[in-house]
Amino acid sequence: MGKSDIYVGLDVGTTSIKVIVAEYVKGQMNVIGVGSERSEGLSRGVIVDIDKTVAAIQSAVHQAEQKANIQIEEVVTGIPATMLQIEPVQGMVKVGDQAKEISSDDVREVAAAALVRNLPPEREIINLIPDEFIVDGFDGIKDPRGMIGVRLELHGILFTAPKTIIHNTEKCIEKAGLKIKTFAINPLALAQLALSDGERDFGTVLIDLGGGQSTASVIHDNKLKFTSVDQEGGEYITKDISVVLNTTFANAEKIKRDYGVAMADEASETETFPVKIVGQDQPKMISEKYLAEIIEARLTQIFERLNHSLQMANALDLPGGIIMTGGVTALPGITDLASRIFKRPVKLYIPNQMGLRHPSFSQALSLIKYATQLTEVDMVVASALPVNADHVLDNLMQVSENDAEVDAEENYEMTPAKPKKKKKKNEKINLRHWFDSFFD
Repeated sequence: MGKSDIYVGLDVGTTSIKVIVAEYVKGQMNVIGVGSERSEGLSRGVIVDIDKTVAAIQSAVHQAEQKANIQIEEVVTGIPATMLQIEPVQGMVKVGDQAKEISSDDVREVAAAALVRNLPPEREIINLIPDEFIVDGFDGIKDPRGMIGVRLELHGILFTAPKTIIHNTEKCIEKAGLKIKTFAINPLALAQLALSDGERDFGTVLIDLGGGQSTASVIHDNKLKFTSVDQEGGEYITKDISVVLNTTFANAEKIKRDYGVAMADEASETETFPVKIVGQDQPKMISEKYLAEIIEARLTQIFERLNHSLQMANALDLPGGIIMTGGVTALPGITDLASRIFKRPVKLYIPNQMGLRHPSFSQALSLIKYATQLTEVDMVVASALPVNADHVLDNLMQVSENDAEVDAEENYEMTPAKPKKKKKKNEKINLRHWFDSFFD
C-alpha cells in the first residue's frame, strides 16, 4: 500500500486516543513509535465534542512523532460498529460483445453496479469488500484482471454506517492536520490481528471490551457476518465504583486498575486497600472482594446482553469459540466470568509487540495490520465508492505498471465510476434468515 513501509494507526477510542507508528518489512510489523492521550470528546464510541477530540489526537500524534522521529501526515483510522449494517450485494457488467481482456476499468464498473441501491439519507457507504468474481459463469475468482471474458460479475459485502459517525471522524482528523489514508471497520480490522487463519475461516466470536462500549463480532469464512454493540464498557465499571464507594472518578479508575478483579469468588475478603471518600479526611478501608462484587455485577450485565444477541444470531456454536480483547480484559478473572455466562471456552488476545503487551493496544495495531493486508483488487474496487471518499482513494490506488500503461494508452482518467441512474426496487432482507444461512 503506497511506496512507504511506514504505517500509522489512529484509534479514536472513548477513553483514550492511541497512535501507533510501525514499519512493515517482509511481513513483519516493527513498532517504532506510540502515543496515547486521555480522550474527553467521545461518549459510547461516538465523537460528541470535535474540539476536545482534535486536541487529544494532536497530543497523541505529537507523542508518537517524537518517539518515532518522523512527521506524521497520513493515518489509518477505524469506524466503530455502532449501527453498522452488513449487506450482501452483487453486480454484473458486460465486458464486450466479444471476449476481451478484463481490466481495472471493468472491475471498477462491476463494483459500481453492485453499489446501485437506495440508501437512506442518513447512511453512508464505508466499504465494499469483494467476495468473489465470476467470469462467464466461472466462479471463485479473486482477481479477474488479465482474464478473457464477455460477462463479469461481483459478489461482495457492503458496509454502511451513519453519516454522522463518518463525518465527525473525518472532521476531527482533518482539523488535527492529518489525512486519512484509509478507513477500516474496527471489528473487521481486529479480526485480522487477533484471530488465526483457521479461526477466521471456521468461525469465531470476537469480543472487544472497550472503555465506552462493548462489541461482539462474528467472523466466519473470513468475513464479518454480524456485530452487536452494547453501549456499556469500562467507563461504566469505573462509574459504579465511584458511586458505590463515594470517591472521585479518577480515584475509582485507579482503584479498578490496581485492585480490580472480575469475579468476586477469586478476590480476597481479607486483603483491603484505602479509598479516599468525598467529604471525609480519613480514607476508608475496602476489601478486594467488595470491589470485585461491584465489577462483576456490571460485567455480568454486559455479557448477558451480548450473549442474548449472539444466541439470536445462532453464532455461539462456531468452532473457534470466543476470543476477547480490549482494555477491560486486563481485569484478572474475566475469562472465567465470561465462560460462565457464555457457557463456551473463552480466550484472551494480547498483542506480543514489545512495549504494547496490553489488550488496550489491540485496536490501534489492528488498523496497521488491516492496511498492510489490502490487495490491489481491493483498492481497485474501493475506487468505485462514492465521490466523498476521493481523499481516501487517492492514497489507496496502486495499480500494476502494466495496467497503468494500458490505462495511459487509452487516455483513461482514474476517477471513481459513477453508479448508473437505474432505479432498483428496495429489497427487504430477512436478517435472521440471512444470518442463519451464513452459519450453515
